[in-house]
Amino acid sequence: MNRFIGQIKHLLANVPEIMPWDLVERLQQRPETLIIDVREPDEYARMRMQHSLNIPRGILESACEWDYEETEPRLVQARDQDVVIVCRSGQRSLIAAWSLQVLGFSNVYSLKTGLRGWNDYEQPMVDANDNLVDMDEADDFFTAKLREEQRRPN
Repeated sequence: MNRFIGQIKHLLANVPEIMPWDLVERLQQRPETLIIDVREPDEYARMRMQHSLNIPRGILESACEWDYEETEPRLVQARDQDVVIVCRSGQRSLIAAWSLQVLGFSNVYSLKTGLRGWNDYEQPMVDANDNLVDMDEADDFFTAKLREEQRRPN
């Protein structure tokens, strides 16, 4: 298993990551930047970055190609555009960004720290109706809630 994890980390080492404050600046300079949220639809519905597009990690590869039920035209046409992938913590987005690189996307980035970091940087998020999410609600949502059986044994 450790060998597998090492191989994954090696592959992901070439994926550019962007910090939340750098993303704020990029969005001001390049508002056409495409933000792809690879979390599951229920996570996305609770809170998300405004103007982001939800494409769950499980369908990303078919969403970025024509002729699939999951095809997302905005993503297919963004191969030479700035694309920033976001998720809860920055792990799924890193793998998703690597996948898009392999599939020919030239300017793809992963949001380091994910939406947790975006929230920590006190950037706004909205709910499914585009209403601003209360910062305390966001803090609670992004706080880890591990059950005892999910914790590493002593």
